[in-house]
Amino acid sequence: MFQCCLSVPLSVSTMSPSQKPVVFLDRDGTLNVESGYIRDLNDLQLIDGAADAVRKLNSSGIAAVLITNQTGAARGYYSEDHIRNLNAKLVKLLKDQQAFLDDVYYCPHLPDGTVEQYTQTCDCRKPAPGLVEQAYNEHPELDRTRSFVVGDKATDVELASNCGAKSILVETGYGKQVQAGEYQWKVTPDYQTDSIVEAVEWILNSLKSS
Repeated sequence: MFQCCLSVPLSVSTMSPSQKPVVFLDRDGTLNVESGYIRDLNDLQLIDGAADAVRKLNSSGIAAVLITNQTGAARGYYSEDHIRNLNAKLVKLLKDQQAFLDDVYYCPHLPDGTVEQYTQTCDCRKPAPGLVEQAYNEHPELDRTRSFVVGDKATDVELASNCGAKSILVETGYGKQVQAGEYQWKVTPDYQTDSIVEAVEWILNSLKSS
């Protein structure tokens, strides 16, 4: 059984009775500036335009769900509470600009970690689809047939493949290094673009044409 964790309690947005499209969003390098393992909450800063992009999803009736690997606790860098606090900071920064996430999920595990509690092979670490499946189980209004994954890593693109979603690789964070063969491995996303701003425009256009 995999262990996956909700990082912060979130208010549930008003849902339509019909199913709604969903975008599964990576965190570091996608929504906030890639800064390595963030030990100081003040170092978590939104990427330019990220809040506007999330707000567009909100106003279009598209669910925005965070799915993130966070191995800082498994590596002994900080506590799991710190991971939750970082996610809460992200939620606050978005809220300050009238944007919100429908839910937040993270995986704290690492197969070769240094902290026994988190050192394990699990089904929730991307590219495994455990957290996405948890989101579908907890939010039956989400439409699997209209789903997207946005992230800056090869693992995000593979997550999309593993859960039947369309993949968007953004070049903020590690996106360019991935495609240059300098980080993880090269991938073939459904779409590649500069940032979440253009990614959301592509998603909106894709949904209009479907």
